[in-house]
Amino acid sequence: MSFLRIENLSVAIRGGGPLLRRVSLEVAAGEVMALVGESGAGKSMIGKAVLGILPRAAQITEGRIWLDGEDLLALSATARRQRIGAKAALIPQDPLTALNPVRRIAPQITDRLVDILGWDRAKAEARARDLLGEVQIADPDRVMRSYPHELSGGMRQRILIASAFAAEPRLIVADEPTTALDVTVQKQILRLIRDMQARHGTALLFVTHDLGVVSKICQRLTVLYGGLVLEQTDVRAFFKAPGHPYSAALLAATPRHDDPEASLNPVPEAVIAAAQAEVAAFDRSAPHG
Repeated sequence: MSFLRIENLSVAIRGGGPLLRRVSLEVAAGEVMALVGESGAGKSMIGKAVLGILPRAAQITEGRIWLDGEDLLALSATARRQRIGAKAALIPQDPLTALNPVRRIAPQITDRLVDILGWDRAKAEARARDLLGEVQIADPDRVMRSYPHELSGGMRQRILIASAFAAEPRLIVADEPTTALDVTVQKQILRLIRDMQARHGTALLFVTHDLGVVSKICQRLTVLYGGLVLEQTDVRAFFKAPGHPYSAALLAATPRHDDPEASLNPVPEAVIAAAQAEVAAFDRSAPHG
């Protein structure tokens, strides 16, 4: 049974054009689903819609979002926030901007446990300390007393991972969580996310433009262009034989780390033009009213 189910989700700029075009996908409990595509494809927008954190200029115009069998969009705003806060969490892209620069680390992890789960502060701090150890931070007590600027980028990202898992959510949206890190730290963080996800049995919606990452930690993927789903498939099947020309072009454009001499292959203009035409055809066929 799917823990997250999105059906015909459309999001648009208020008074403007669409950002997502009738997106449908499902993520089972404990499954890792990748959202893949170029910048602006709508990957992060799907995660924000699920978590109820769309920009003010954007609105859901159509569709349903079920979380653990409950229709989120049928709930009041207050009830929706409570359900999402108790069952889902976010690992954001940039740890430096995601953490409050004028607060120590401890309350940035524990506030969610106190406010959402009703834990007392001592229990929440003990949980935070354990989680920091779980994400391989050697001196949790020192880190909990620290401010974000006193820590490295890798440590800040580990803190955000610990914070995301703190309330034992059953779904985590990871929004390109390694983009701001150097290559060596990226590998460590990806391994950590994979291990934490497997250990806790958490469903993971993983937003990325890196197909190398997809091959390492995901079971299924959804390929998007212009807010439109072009392909959904098993990861192994995708790497063996992608089903859409745009997907094949993305795969061909992936750098070959095993062959440093291999040339880079940008997505051909003809493939981009065909994807744009597919989006335009969808818009022409979509009902208006």
